[in-house]
Amino acid sequence: MENKLNILPIQTGPLAVNTYIVWRDGFDSCVVIDPASSNKVLEQTNKLSLKISAILITHGHFDHILGVKRLADETRAKIVISRVDAPALKDGRACLASMIGVRFEPAKADVLLKDGDEFTYSGVTFRAILTPGHTKGGMCFVVEDEKVIFSGDTLFFASYGRSDLPGGDSAALCDSIIYRLFSLKGDYRVLPGHDRETTLEFERNNNPCAIYGICQ
Repeated sequence: MENKLNILPIQTGPLAVNTYIVWRDGFDSCVVIDPASSNKVLEQTNKLSLKISAILITHGHFDHILGVKRLADETRAKIVISRVDAPALKDGRACLASMIGVRFEPAKADVLLKDGDEFTYSGVTFRAILTPGHTKGGMCFVVEDEKVIFSGDTLFFASYGRSDLPGGDSAALCDSIIYRLFSLKGDYRVLPGHDRETTLEFERNNNPCAIYGICQ
């Protein structure tokens, strides 16, 4: 029997991002998704006696990457992001930090993902699904064997991400949700970048994008 998957959500950063610490029983390391604070993450991983093997980033907006540089420096974890959004790790304008006067520490990606890539860290295998619309290179990370989707700012509970920021595209966002996520077979636990978790089946039936076929 496969070791149990554990997922610990914590809120980090100025915009209450859902940062996820993901690990399997029997492993001494974990994966961190979208850390907007290194201190809060390290506080939890130290309590759990877990090393961090990789930092996964769903997209390049500042509120999801504020803790990446320091966390990577302190743990030597691999920084993993889509090839398209990777420049935002180094550019205050691209990550929108400059737009609202937020300071962030530039970082360099170790692994550049493309659509469909599969990769394993700390015993957890993820599949990257490119879901543009909120950003050009936004990705959702799927753990197929556990029926879990880390949806970033693409899909929320009864809602979806903004498309009115630089690099956003409402038509692309709606297509990503309907054709890239809703087309997955069966139900999945959906863990978004903000707010509460949901399920794919609930969103297929209740999300405004599904009902109206458009992300307004």
